Order: sequence, then C-alpha cells, then structure tokens
Amino acid sequence: MKNIQRLEMETKGIALSQQELIIYLQENGLQSHEEYNAQSPSAKKAIYQTALSTLESVANNPEMMRNVKMDDMTVSEFHENLTDRIDQLEKKIRGMRTDANQSDFFMLFN
Repeated sequence: MKNIQRLEMETKGIALSQQELIIYLQENGLQSHEEYNAQSPSAKKAIYQTALSTLESVANNPEMMRNVKMDDMTVSEFHENLTDRIDQLEKKIRGMRTDANQSDFFMLFN
C-alpha cells in the first residue's frame, strides 16, 4: 500500500484531488507513492498528522463542507463530527511515539 492510499483510508468520505493529497503528504515529510511502512511509528504518526491537516482544511472551508455533507446530516452536524474527529486525532498524535523516541519517558529539564 502506498502512503497516498493509507491517507485516503484515514480520510474516507472527503474527496480531495490527488494533487492536494500529495501536497499534504509532502508537508508532513512523506512521498505519496512510496510504500507505507506500518511498522514505523514515525510513518504512522506522519499519516495521522497529514489526515489532521486535511481535516483542518475542510473545517476551514465552509463551501467544501456544504459539498461533503451527507443526505441525512446537516452542515452543522457534519462540522461537529469533523471537529470531534480533529480533537481525537490531535490527542492521538500527542501520545504517539516516533522512531527516534521509543521511550514513554521524557525529560522536562536537561
């Protein structure tokens, strides 16, 4: 699976062009057509950060929200669900490890 396919899995239901997804991936240090490494904590964190960037851009674009809403959901309900998902991703990202940081412990002062 490629990085762009993994990002599309994470942002199901939100249709963005391939070019937009590629830009979001590049901004988070990933190449769109490289293989996704599910074993790498850094790659997983970068995908979640990219999904977060994508969702934040949708939340900041009312016109896009109007186009994405489902038949049985109002724009305000969609926005509430979207902001809830953004909050969930932010919390998840803060708690994730990277390849360089394999410890649950960090030093506040050096």
